[in-house]
Amino acid sequence: MPEYGYFLSCEQYGPAELIEQARMAEQAGFQALWISDHFHPWNDAQGQSPFVWSVIGALAEAVSLPVETAVTCPTVRTHPAVVAQAAATSAVLTGGRFRLGVGTGEALNEHIVGGPWPPAHVRLEMLEEAIQVIRQLFSGAEVNHHGTHYTVENARLYTLPDEPVPIDVSGFGPAATQLASRVGDGYITMMPDAAMVEQYRKGGGAGKPVSGGTKVCYDTDADAAVRTVHRLWANELLPGELGQVLPSPKHFEQAQTLVTEDMVRNNRVCGDDVDAHVAELNRFADAGFDRVYVNQIGPDVRGFFDFYRMKVLPRL
Repeated sequence: MPEYGYFLSCEQYGPAELIEQARMAEQAGFQALWISDHFHPWNDAQGQSPFVWSVIGALAEAVSLPVETAVTCPTVRTHPAVVAQAAATSAVLTGGRFRLGVGTGEALNEHIVGGPWPPAHVRLEMLEEAIQVIRQLFSGAEVNHHGTHYTVENARLYTLPDEPVPIDVSGFGPAATQLASRVGDGYITMMPDAAMVEQYRKGGGAGKPVSGGTKVCYDTDADAAVRTVHRLWANELLPGELGQVLPSPKHFEQAQTLVTEDMVRNNRVCGDDVDAHVAELNRFADAGFDRVYVNQIGPDVRGFFDFYRMKVLPRL
């Protein structure tokens, strides 16, 4: 049976709200936390984007649940040496309950420093080299690295956890999944795709955790929930690579006009039907996932946690 966690959305909530949601998640019986790492929200309606590493420091004091970034891009906006230091400190603060989830990122967050946004195959190369740098620094040795994409000189981490931080790699297609199976300590994907899970495990990920996440909108009015998702998270239903290449929230707002309320209704769990919520999470369990994280989109966060504590989690 998978573990079930709660997905903290830095795009939609400020630091204090995220900490309070983490407390409610622990009280409701969730077993772990994911937290997103963004510089921008996807659109202005979401309205937030706090610095994830500051929030993780507060989470370490507020709850006892394991925490993982889902996901950090250690390639463009933030140099992998800095990500290594942030991750190591987070692991120390949480008593070893931190995992570093990494991925190739989106132009929305990464191009802000003014460089070009590389094509997908180059981003995968950069991610692999970044992971190599981070792991070298986790060893505690002095690191000198002169690679294709990164240079590190005379760098050493002095604040380290007892064990190196596990690095889970996000993948949404065959090439990224292959990289995850080869270099990751675990695999992250947002799709309950059994074929991708099988590819990961056969490619070298056997015995390593596979984690997935989904968003729902709990509301006693299902139509109101659909409208909420359409207003806040229509970006998740954009096709293809748009999510990786659009450069700003205003561009996502323009693209989201292609998404209809019927598309939301057919692709997101909206409302308070217990069977629908259980079925959504069981899609990941049936595909072979070890950990499943769920995020509440709507404003009734307290209602969501009560609903999951009393009706959904006991069914799982």
